[in-house]
Amino acid sequence: MAKPHIVIISPALANANNGNWQTAWRWSRFLRDDYRVSIALQWDGTPCDAMIALHARRSASSIAAFSAACPTLPLVVVLTGTDLYRDILSDADAQRSLQLATHLVVLQTAGLAMLDPALRNKAGVIFQSAPALKAINKNPATPPRYFDVTMIGHMRIEKDPATFMRAAEFLQAKKIRLIHIGSALEPALGRRAETTRQHYPRYQWLGNLSHAATRQRLKRSHLMAITSRMEGGANVIIEAVTSGVPVLASDIPGNRGMLGEKYAGYFPPGDSLKLAQLIERAAGDPKFYGRLQAQCADRAALFTPQRERASLLKLLENCFTQT
Repeated sequence: MAKPHIVIISPALANANNGNWQTAWRWSRFLRDDYRVSIALQWDGTPCDAMIALHARRSASSIAAFSAACPTLPLVVVLTGTDLYRDILSDADAQRSLQLATHLVVLQTAGLAMLDPALRNKAGVIFQSAPALKAINKNPATPPRYFDVTMIGHMRIEKDPATFMRAAEFLQAKKIRLIHIGSALEPALGRRAETTRQHYPRYQWLGNLSHAATRQRLKRSHLMAITSRMEGGANVIIEAVTSGVPVLASDIPGNRGMLGEKYAGYFPPGDSLKLAQLIERAAGDPKFYGRLQAQCADRAALFTPQRERASLLKLLENCFTQT
């Protein structure tokens, strides 16, 4: 008997090296034992048994075309940060995608609160995952030569990389280095990164690295900073936690849905001074650093590949049972 064919629509493919592609590729591997899986930027009408579309707005044309052509087949729409915290509030295409979907997926628990009650009965949470990397002992009680804080993400306004850059102005401890990995999708932010690097040598912009090289660089870091204005369920948080690297995160719903309401490492969005103060505290206070480590370790069980694969397979089982 032929395996059912699942098409995954992703607004980015391998050359983008971003979160959407990583999700699409990982899910295709999770599903391949039970399903035949294709990944595409857009649906071209190729017959399939179900569609999983990442991004309600950017994949809206494929969602609409599949719904019109195959109204009885499962159509799963996975909501990103820009979907949840911007597009579904005002964009007609994104709003239509929600209505057409037979199933909705959010990537952290706070995302459900952004959906109208009428939509929540077809929505569920799937936490993304990353393979665990053996943690490196980075206890500040044994002073390192450098205390590295890494930010990972291509430069665009939603990620607010300028907050990370400005933190360099407030840091006092000479051993602290700010490491930024990602390409400049918005040229103005790239120019700002160059200027920051020239004026504050502690800030190092490494540009775009491969996913494997990025994970190894992250693993050797003491902290990971995420400064985003909106997030649906950041892969970089998962990769930090599963590498034993504590996180400093902007205090937004998408990050709280990943790290929990009581996490000690939040700072107000856009507040570079508060971010710098948290970095200084983590670098100089072993008790505080240990608290961040312990809180992140407590979340690690949410982000295992086994759990994500089981959740995804359960979703598709429900899809085919209900159609």
